[in-house]
This record gives sequence, structure tokens and C-alpha cells, in this order.
Amino acid sequence: MSIRAGNGMSRRNVLRSGAGVMAAGTLSAPMVHAQGTGGTLRCGFWDHWVPVGNDILRRLCAEWGQANRVEVQIDFITSVGNQNLLTIAAQAQSRSGHDLLSFPTWEPASKAELLEPVDDVMGRLIGKYGAVTPAAEYLGKVNNRWVAIPAVSGTQMKPACVRFDLLQQHAGIDIRAMWPAENRRGPGADTWTWDTFLTAAEKCHAAGFSFGIPMGAFTDAVDLVGALFASYGASVMDARGNITVRNNAKLRTAIEYMVRLSRFLPNDVWAWDDASNNRALISGRSALIFNPPSAWAVAKRDAPQVSANCWTVPVPAGPEGRFTPYLPYFWGIWNFSRNKSSAKALLEHLSERPQAEAQTTTSSGYDIPPFQSMNDFAIWATEGPPVGTVFNYPIKPHHQSQTSVAFAPAPAEFAVQAYTLALNTKVVARIVQGGESIDAALGWLERELTTIKRGG
Repeated sequence: MSIRAGNGMSRRNVLRSGAGVMAAGTLSAPMVHAQGTGGTLRCGFWDHWVPVGNDILRRLCAEWGQANRVEVQIDFITSVGNQNLLTIAAQAQSRSGHDLLSFPTWEPASKAELLEPVDDVMGRLIGKYGAVTPAAEYLGKVNNRWVAIPAVSGTQMKPACVRFDLLQQHAGIDIRAMWPAENRRGPGADTWTWDTFLTAAEKCHAAGFSFGIPMGAFTDAVDLVGALFASYGASVMDARGNITVRNNAKLRTAIEYMVRLSRFLPNDVWAWDDASNNRALISGRSALIFNPPSAWAVAKRDAPQVSANCWTVPVPAGPEGRFTPYLPYFWGIWNFSRNKSSAKALLEHLSERPQAEAQTTTSSGYDIPPFQSMNDFAIWATEGPPVGTVFNYPIKPHHQSQTSVAFAPAPAEFAVQAYTLALNTKVVARIVQGGESIDAALGWLERELTTIKRGG
């Protein structure tokens, strides 16, 4: 899903209006931690791309509600047409609606003053399961307090989904040997860098199987370019909100790389949306995309000859490390909720390992839990064909990778606007499509960020 500024909306209004992004057997349902069991709990969850993802949440909530004498009412709210964002904005304005909602990536920071702090819940979960992925903490923690709980349902990563047969044939890379479905690196894994990637992109392009990398204003494009920039140490704004474009050699190097890579991509990638790369893979026209397993899952249904030759591997490494695009959901509780204690208890229950694994398993491995200790669920090793194809979808210790959110570490109120306006892909487009020099494009980028800071 992607949201772009338009229809006369200012950058400030983009943030205010909520623009941003985007099984097991019977499980135990522990009693509510706080007093106040009983009553009704109104939940608005994201309407999952994998329909059975809704079914498992419905079942888990029903079991918990029955055990705790709470009537759990559930609405699944689609992100199609930004209906989830419109719902969040309407309830924030009216101070009424659901007790808890699913919030896309940037929304917790945008609505922080209206969300019930959940430090107590997160403290217990972190004490039990260890560290949360740093990108989730960056987005879910405002002024050193947790304002929302990183969700399992809907949270995705975007590593590389590779046609291993095409990469072997045309680029001479045995990607499965590099990244086997095991907790180890294979021969050549250390050479899986952006430099190697560029050479492979050129060879596959010449053979008629260009890598399917969007370069438009939708999330798949913004997320991938953001991760590549991070791997070069190329930020455009620091954590204090200082613009870091001028005389930034690392940023220039990253942009120069993207300009070179663009020569080996399909000509129309500048207009691609978040479904275009999926279609390129499923149709057999592309040797590689960056995506969660949803594209592979559709290929398994509609083009089994394609899915049988797909293998998910980590994102290539840059000079300053390996970064994986990360697009999380959060579960937040309105501070005007009528049943905060039950809302907290339910969300804690859904975040526990058995319930988290049930959600991930039911979605065929699509959903990524926020706790790094949970990146070992069995589904990623057993899903196929080919068996093990999504083993490397979640970040494993041997990947030596970090989660990436485009425009971090900028303060969220600025980062969300830069993200929504797709400034990182547009600066490349101005050079490749518009014929501008890198200096001119960087000047434009600095002016755009200055306007954001001024609240234009």
C-alpha cells in the first residue's frame, strides 16, 4: 500500500490526516492482568492480504474473550483505498470508535498524543522474549515511551525473492548455495553485495529477465531505496532534524549507484505500483524482486513453474552493512477507550509466542513477529515448494542484517512526510528521467526537506 500527497494537501496536512504507509491448535488464554474483566472490547484489525490471517485472529480473540468473560467485537478494516487510514483519522477527530486499532507504520507517532501508553505490556513482553527489532522501537516509541505494541499480523519484510534458475544461468550465481535453508552462510555469501548485484542485474537485463525493482512513489520502491541508502550510510536528515544533504559524499555515492542500476531495469519502473513487481515475477519476466512471500504464494497458485524456482535471500550488503526493508503494523489503544485494561491484556495475549506463531503459520510465513527471538518459527523451514524457499525471509543471525525504515533516523514527523512524498526515489528520477545533474537534484532534495521542516 502507498499513500502519496496530492489533491492540494500540504505536507503538514499529510501528517495530520494520517498518511503513512501501511495455525496452532487451541491455545491458552491467560487471565487479564488488571482488574476490570467483563464488558465489551471493540477491535479494529487490519484486513489481511491472506484471508486466513483474519480467521486466526478471530479465533484467538474468541478464545481469549471466552476465558476472560469479555465480549470481543472485531471489524477487519481494509487498507484498499486507504480505508484504514481514513478510519484512524475519523476516530481521532471524533474521540470515539474502537477501543483498539491496527496502525500502519507511521501512525503511532502521528497519533501519539491520543494513544494509551503501553510500557507495562512491552516491559513484560521484552522481559520474556528479549529485544524488539530496532526499527519497530523507532516507530512505536515516542518521547521514550511505548505508544503502541508492534503487531504480528501485517508486519512484513522485503528481502530478495530470486529466480535461482535464471540467476544461475545468466549471471553464474548459485544463490541457494550462498544462502541455504539452514542457519549458516554458504560459499560465496560474503560476495552478495550491491556491486555483485549490479553486475548480475546487467547480465539478466541483457538476457531479457530484468530485475523488477520499482522506482516510483509507492512503498516497495521507497522501502528498497531507503534500505540501499542505509547500507551506504546515506541519510538525508539526522535524529535531531538537521538536514544532511549538503556535502554528503555517502549520499552522492548511493545516488550514483542507483543511477547506474536504473540502466538495467525495465523502462517503465518509474510508474510501477506495489503490484507491478509481483506481476513481473509471476509472469516469468523477472529474475529478482524485493518482496514478502506474497508474490511467491500467488505464483504457487497461478504459475507453479515459476514458484518452484524461487528462493528468498537477504538483501545485498553495502559498505556500511546489510539492511532489510521493514514495513510494520502496530496495535494501539485509544486513550479514550472504554476498556483499556482488557485491550492491553488481549494485545499482550496476541503477542505471546504461541499466538504469534499461530498468526505467522496461518499466513504461510508472511507475518513477521517483532521479537528477534521469534525468527525461528518452523513455517519458514517447511513452507514450499521448493521446501525452504522462505527460510531466509525473516532476519537470521547469520544474515548480519538490520531492519530498515526509509528516512530514519529523522524525527518521525519529518520522516513520514519525506516517505510519503517519496523523496528518495524522486531524487534519482530527476537525474535519470529529468536529465538533471546530481548537484541540481541534491539541491532540490535539500529544498524539499527544508520545506518539510518549516511546515509547508
